[in-house]
Amino acid sequence: MNESVTAAVLIIGDEILSGRTKDKNSGYIAEYMTAIGIDVREVRVVPDIEAEIVAALDALRHRYTYVFTTGGIGPTHDDITADSVAKAFGVSIDVDPRARELLLTRIAEKDLNEARLRMARIPAGADLIVNSVSAAPGFRIGNVYVMAGVPTIMHAMLDVVAPTLKTGARMLSETVRTNLREGDIGGPLGQIAKAHPETMIGSYPFLEDGRPNTQVVVRSRDAEKLAAAKSEVESMVAEVKAKLRQTA
Repeated sequence: MNESVTAAVLIIGDEILSGRTKDKNSGYIAEYMTAIGIDVREVRVVPDIEAEIVAALDALRHRYTYVFTTGGIGPTHDDITADSVAKAFGVSIDVDPRARELLLTRIAEKDLNEARLRMARIPAGADLIVNSVSAAPGFRIGNVYVMAGVPTIMHAMLDVVAPTLKTGARMLSETVRTNLREGDIGGPLGQIAKAHPETMIGSYPFLEDGRPNTQVVVRSRDAEKLAAAKSEVESMVAEVKAKLRQTA
């Protein structure tokens, strides 16, 4: 079986923490990575403070295969992600001629002012991530991929990045609708989870027409182990229902 490939998502921006802007990127990245065989293990949100960005990067890039950041690479004074990444890696940062040329495909040279040139400042040694939406590139340095915070632009960048990533075995998933309350199955479900350590088993309660119900989701990279665990869950659900009917 392929080794696990892991990732973290680092969302950067005061506007996310204040609630003014809703984070739409972390869920998208997690779903995207799961589909190609990369496990997102952690999501962090940090403010536009250099020390906090650097600390988060230093923690995450040494812990996971990849780190994906979004936000803070625009033209304004509080867009400090590129500088923070450069500091985390101990490299210089300046206007990159490649990035400047990309900006000129969308912006006239006379309009390429100091603010817009901030979007061409790239840490030394980084590779550019093409931005087909608005030209201003993201970049990769080491195992850190720095992308825009605007979802449509981030999506385009992620499509460029994805084919270059090492991936592991894809996670398989099966869902069992129980038609039971979560409390009815909690004990035996825990026993099944212990008996199948190479699977992940979660219960998810929900209301349907005002009545409590529960779905059990079984996940594994091994199809046979997934099927075995799912079968035990289905048998357990049938047994619980039979006992409840007897006591009704």
